Amino acid sequence: MRLVFAGTPEVALPSLRALLDSRHEVVAVVTRPDAPAGRGRRVERSPVAALADEHGVEVLTPAKAGDPEFLARLAELAPDLCPVVAYGALLPESALAIPRHGWVNLHFSVLPAWRGAAPVQAAVRHGDDITGATTFRIVKELDAGPVFGVVTERVRERDTSGELLARLAESGAKLLLSTVDGVEDGSLRPVPQPEEGVSYAPKVTVEDARLDFATPAGALDRVARAVTPEPGAWARFRGERLKLGPVTPVAGDPLPPGEIRVERKRVLVGTATDPVALGEVQAQGKKRMAATDWARGVRIEPGERIS
Repeated sequence: MRLVFAGTPEVALPSLRALLDSRHEVVAVVTRPDAPAGRGRRVERSPVAALADEHGVEVLTPAKAGDPEFLARLAELAPDLCPVVAYGALLPESALAIPRHGWVNLHFSVLPAWRGAAPVQAAVRHGDDITGATTFRIVKELDAGPVFGVVTERVRERDTSGELLARLAESGAKLLLSTVDGVEDGSLRPVPQPEEGVSYAPKVTVEDARLDFATPAGALDRVARAVTPEPGAWARFRGERLKLGPVTPVAGDPLPPGEIRVERKRVLVGTATDPVALGEVQAQGKKRMAATDWARGVRIEPGERIS
């Protein structure tokens, strides 16, 4: 089939590679426009655009998916199907109507659970034991279209959202390719999602990633892992923002919430229950380092707290 692939970040690359290596023809990709990235804020191509450039595939970067010029070019390309992985923009009905078999999205949850922008972060934050990926036909309502296929994945005890998403990107790529194959040969028919069990996972903000040490250690641990690597957990120390890697609950003598205890091989911080051990720490203007090295450098006073 003739495919136009829509996607933007690195997590979409396994799916695009699988389709490029398949019997199908990827005639173009649709991705978000070039944008500033990194510390230098240099304008860069999206990962999907860069991979398409390597393979000589046409790249379309509409500011909005409803732009007349984009819709006209999409119609000229005459795709049979448009696979989507983390494109990052809403698709209007005028775009949805163009491909013969519609648009098929790979979403990183087992729908109808965790519809929305941050399903993997939500699964980690809420302590889900099982998550997965789903292919479904895109409709006007958010992530509500009928389902083609599902794969499941166990959430490991110390998974960060980045680690879990990396595994789902690989298994999801296989699911997406098999879905495209099934749509082509007519062996797959989408099934409506159940009405029960719908939940939503909105985009995670920087404020959502702030750690509240007045909460129980287990909840704090899940939040820190859910926002790693993006947007990254943080708190305040001596009035400045302190970036934090995942923390580890430690059974032992409780500490008042936020109070720091420096030991020879670890740095503990109190919570509403057990303390947690800090992993990596990054102070403003500094490199990431082990919490023990940070604590020695700032010379923490007895009773000092992270807020």
